[in-house]
Amino acid sequence: MTARVLIVEDEAPLAELLRYNLEAEGFRVSHAESGEEAEIMVAEERPDLVLLDWMLPQVSGIELCRRLRTKPETRAIPIVMLTARGEEGDRIRGLSTGADDYVVKPFSLPELMARVKAILRRAAPDRMSEQLKAGDIELDRIAHRVTRGLREVRLGPTEFRLLEFLMESPGRVLSRTQLLDGVWGRDAFVDERTVDVHIGRLRKALIRGKERDPIRTVRGAGYVFGERGVN
Repeated sequence: MTARVLIVEDEAPLAELLRYNLEAEGFRVSHAESGEEAEIMVAEERPDLVLLDWMLPQVSGIELCRRLRTKPETRAIPIVMLTARGEEGDRIRGLSTGADDYVVKPFSLPELMARVKAILRRAAPDRMSEQLKAGDIELDRIAHRVTRGLREVRLGPTEFRLLEFLMESPGRVLSRTQLLDGVWGRDAFVDERTVDVHIGRLRKALIRGKERDPIRTVRGAGYVFGERGVN
């Protein structure tokens, strides 16, 4: 389970509690403290789901929800509104603005996790599936196992996460910055050369004999995985 969730919450203790529980469930988590910051992060990261507090400084959660729903590139991102406003009229307004779900504070964390998973199973089934497959390469998230044809591919933890991230977006050019954020996290103190080193290790593990390279380097842009990326 490697879906990315963006928490938009200005209360630091609650944001940290949500991050801890989401990461414990296997999600990649980012955090924004304001609507302006969240709008930029959504454009850069394209999260699979947004947990959005209604009461934010300056740009409110309801306004951010409206903005995301008006843009074609962010229109389909699921949004779960978190708010202390529990009146029927507020719920209707939140859902009418475009929220996929509406959770009133204080809420049950197990229930919230269940709602998040249910929404993601519908919106991003590939991110929630236990196995990924591209050509003759298969990745099992639960067993933490990779095979190519009849051969088991032995990968270190970082190469496994890198392959998983690439296989989630076959045919799409992923920049080194996107790979850094997706595999190492936004807060990791590593540079873009680290990506090249681990791509090299991943290729070495994936390719034997005359097997084709499933990763193509796009000069000045990044890397592509999948059939179109085969050399």
